[in-house]
Amino acid sequence: VGIYILIAVGAVMMFVGFLGCYGAIQESQCLLGTFFTCLVILFACEVAAGIWGFVNKDQIAKDVKQFYDQAFQQALMAESETNNGKAVVKTFHETLDCCGPESPMGSFTPLWSNDLCPKKDNIIKAWTENSNCHKKIDELFSGKLYLIGIAAIVVAVIMIFEMILSMVLCCGIRNSSVY
Repeated sequence: VGIYILIAVGAVMMFVGFLGCYGAIQESQCLLGTFFTCLVILFACEVAAGIWGFVNKDQIAKDVKQFYDQAFQQALMAESETNNGKAVVKTFHETLDCCGPESPMGSFTPLWSNDLCPKKDNIIKAWTENSNCHKKIDELFSGKLYLIGIAAIVVAVIMIFEMILSMVLCCGIRNSSVY
């Protein structure tokens, strides 16, 4: 579902960018006005999503941990090397520098130590040094929330400048003489 959402958002952003570029090239007030309206709607959606994400950060962290657990179980059960679960779990482990879920001893296998965890000499040592991924996910959502907020503010400022400049261009086209 997440991939389809990203594809849809990318398509909408490409369409909005096309409206802005083509409207500026053609000096069309209608296209620039539509571009401005789309930017306002996208800005409102981003603000709403940011507020929703901040309010529900605990639920989002819980969902991410549940997704990790499902991928981890899929990686342990699979026998093929082309398993998506392995790739997801490896990405979690490398990005967060962690090793395994909250209670890894119940699902200890040689595959886990050899393939899934970051390169360490000993899986027990790796697990005790890196802590488990559930703790790292909680730290990400509680300790690094300010970074997400800074990125959101930067995007908001850029979008506000885009809206201002599109309205200035639209008004400039309206006031220019027809040749």
